[in-house]
Amino acid sequence: MIETLLIIEDEKLLGTELSRHYRAQGWDVVLADTLEKAKTLLLKNRIEPLLILSDMNLPDGNALDFMEAMKKHVSYAEWLFLTGYGSVPDSVRALRLGAYDFLEKPCDLERLDLVVTSATRSASIQRRVIDQTKQGHRRYSPDAYLGHSQQAQEIRLLLAKLTQVPFSALIIGGESGTGKGLTARILHYGGSRAQQPMIEVNCAALPRELLESELFGHEPGAFTGASGRHRGLLEQADGGTLFMDEIGEMPLDLQAKLLKAIEDHKVRRLGGEKEISVDVQIVAASNRDLEQMAQEGSFRADLYHRLSVFKVILPPLREAVEDLDELVPLFVAEYNAKAGRQVKDIPDEVWNKLKAHHWPGNVRELRNVIERCVLFSDGATFPGQWLQLPGQHSQAGLSDRDLRFAGIDSHSQAKSSEQGIFLPLDGSMALDDMDRFIIKTALERADNNLTGAARALGATRETLRYRVRKYNLKTVD
Repeated sequence: MIETLLIIEDEKLLGTELSRHYRAQGWDVVLADTLEKAKTLLLKNRIEPLLILSDMNLPDGNALDFMEAMKKHVSYAEWLFLTGYGSVPDSVRALRLGAYDFLEKPCDLERLDLVVTSATRSASIQRRVIDQTKQGHRRYSPDAYLGHSQQAQEIRLLLAKLTQVPFSALIIGGESGTGKGLTARILHYGGSRAQQPMIEVNCAALPRELLESELFGHEPGAFTGASGRHRGLLEQADGGTLFMDEIGEMPLDLQAKLLKAIEDHKVRRLGGEKEISVDVQIVAASNRDLEQMAQEGSFRADLYHRLSVFKVILPPLREAVEDLDELVPLFVAEYNAKAGRQVKDIPDEVWNKLKAHHWPGNVRELRNVIERCVLFSDGATFPGQWLQLPGQHSQAGLSDRDLRFAGIDSHSQAKSSEQGIFLPLDGSMALDDMDRFIIKTALERADNNLTGAARALGATRETLRYRVRKYNLKTVD
């Protein structure tokens, strides 16, 4: 494979000699005598040099400044500098910026060849690593947001545009389970920061003190237990993206501190004295209406307006039911592969039930339903009896063997169809909520009579009385 060598040299004789020498060695040499011409070659002509051999001082500027500006556009290329005015500050800065070597003129060609050979090997390894990383990130292109509904097409178009622009902050809205995490990864790995880190934090999962330490970092002794230095997530995401899920749960005082960090591009660790510069792209997500929260005062209006440079509002699945045609076969294939199943045929009855469901848990709920059905399948046909969708009598068609497997006998199944309670087992309802719902329903059916409800539930009055107090329910005795 013929590799490209970009030479930036304003001395015509030296530039011509270097071009002839490396063309003879099999390089595709491109020569520029100014930084502006080199910029045009890299950005407009989109050449992809493996090496860039440049004079330090050109008629239109300093090559180190040029390297700093171009580094992100030619991330794997190695830079070699030649200069007739060698200085320690320039050499130190060159190496700090990532230059491979810094040589003084006149430079012996044999020595230059050795450096070029070594730099070529280094650049080839870097390119291989970057190409492999890109292959892994390719699944996060805008096309990863599936669906052929009008809403899905509009979201894909918006994501495709956003990955082409260097936005500083963005808000992803939508109900739980609509794919906010996937959208954040598409924005990061499909954009210009894909080679830099993507750091994720769930603001609802951490208490206030821990969240502050995690975001901003801390110095040794900043608080009890802080035995060492900790780089905060904003520092760790420097050059890349910080994905802040459930940002609406962040305490107001931390919101003010986050706003300052975003505005100033600087953070100060807890217990620290100096500020640290950071370049971070913020992607914030919430299933709550941040704009309404800002109006009510439960979310800082200034932070909301700073984050909402762009907004991506993901539609709920019930408003794009036609997307099931694409999502269901995809999830079936995924769990077939994971569990070694062979489900292929999805009956019309199953499709009708899936499309009639409200999907309060959206795509997350759909994925859980498909996983359960595929895991319980016995053959190539999708087992609709395991859908168990709220409001639909999914268990009505269960065989005696399936009922026994589920821990239900035929008699209790007939009884439960008349006076039972359906509880979703898709993660959308917590255990305490299930307990409260069962007791509340039993009380309502017993006209709030504690004794009658206890008899229906097969529990003692004392046991039920404890739970009634726990859940603050009302009874008549």
